[in-house]
Amino acid sequence: MKTTEFFATHSVFSLDEAAVALDPPGGRKGTVERLKYYLEKGQLKLIMRGIYAVVPPGVQAQQFQPDPFLTAAAIRPDSVFSHHSALELLGAAHSMWKKTTLYTERRRRPLRLESFSILFLNHPRLNKANLPDSLGTQKVERRGRLLRTTGPERTLVEGFRRPALAGGLEELVESAIGFPTLGLNILEQVLLRYDIAILWAATGWFLGRNRKTFEVNEEYLEKIERRCPRSPQYLERNLRGGWLASRWNLILPNTLKQPAEYDEH
Repeated sequence: MKTTEFFATHSVFSLDEAAVALDPPGGRKGTVERLKYYLEKGQLKLIMRGIYAVVPPGVQAQQFQPDPFLTAAAIRPDSVFSHHSALELLGAAHSMWKKTTLYTERRRRPLRLESFSILFLNHPRLNKANLPDSLGTQKVERRGRLLRTTGPERTLVEGFRRPALAGGLEELVESAIGFPTLGLNILEQVLLRYDIAILWAATGWFLGRNRKTFEVNEEYLEKIERRCPRSPQYLERNLRGGWLASRWNLILPNTLKQPAEYDEH
């Protein structure tokens, strides 16, 4: 493949990808020399060791900010984007965030770049059984590249599990309302894998509030209700005060209360 053709289809790439695709004389060393030429011309930007971004025409390399999702995928090709990053890729995020989160088999320290940071997480490992990496995931196109992300169902549950990574509870709830659909069967599979009472409760509360939007019947809500905590619990451990969603034994921040919800704590 010609270098310019490779750049056209790989706006962010790793040295390993380039070495395989370009296959120049001298192998990996020859690839480094060829990329160095484009770095000097300002057509490439070195993001970190072994990771490059193609600089668009008319843009100064020093001022160019690469796409955070493509950067993360180049660093960890096995990445499964999660939490707020999943909300963004699914087109549901209520606001933008400067932190990119993803699951990977090879966890590393957070990477802080010029305008964003990347947080590498271990895939969830559960007591009863490992959560399959592919469960509740899907592929999403991002600037010509297919990226794997958690789907709406898993993003919702894992957002309730670690709200801070989803931008906070209010951001998660406002964003999740924008999902076109929720697969209730997949949602139940994810909940069963975690089997944590507070996650059942949070999901039940969310579905109960939006039952018409996601076509949730009472039988499904009753199934969830049977797995909720037996006594009131805070969804966020550091929360004080708030209000009680009594059906779910769930104490939530006042910012998530609607006029029709009168139970208080």
